Amino acid sequence: MNAEAADNLLSDDVRAWIGRSDEPVRMEVSRRDIVKYSIATEQRNPRYLRGDEAPPMFLFGADKPLTPIPQLRADGLLEDQLLPDLPLKRVMAGGIKQRYHRPIKPGDVLIITRTITDIFQKQGSSRPLIFIVYDIRVTTEDGTLVMQETQSRINR
Repeated sequence: MNAEAADNLLSDDVRAWIGRSDEPVRMEVSRRDIVKYSIATEQRNPRYLRGDEAPPMFLFGADKPLTPIPQLRADGLLEDQLLPDLPLKRVMAGGIKQRYHRPIKPGDVLIITRTITDIFQKQGSSRPLIFIVYDIRVTTEDGTLVMQETQSRINR
């Protein structure tokens, strides 16, 4: 496919998704949740194993609903409501960058909001690729910033 044809992949309707957000997700953090996650991920730091503080990556996927396997797509992913209909359907992870502003503690009530901040395409070695970039913000109920994450997904 030539560059001119690749330019046609991102319609104005697709670009109009930039700036859209999911409904915020409210999450209550329990000591038990932290301990279970810490054991499952083989943490060694006692403060994680006691549940005093959540380890890094504790929030990865926390905004996703608990979904029975039969309700997942054939590729094992959820249907994503914050995703325009793209002409390229195969999905790959593009990368994650996290910045923590304070530790996550038991008893925290967190609000997780995901927003599309960019949609662009690049020419890969054999075909065009579409990148979707999300900003995920985690705050406490009173608005204190806990974590920011930039996450990208690549459709090919």
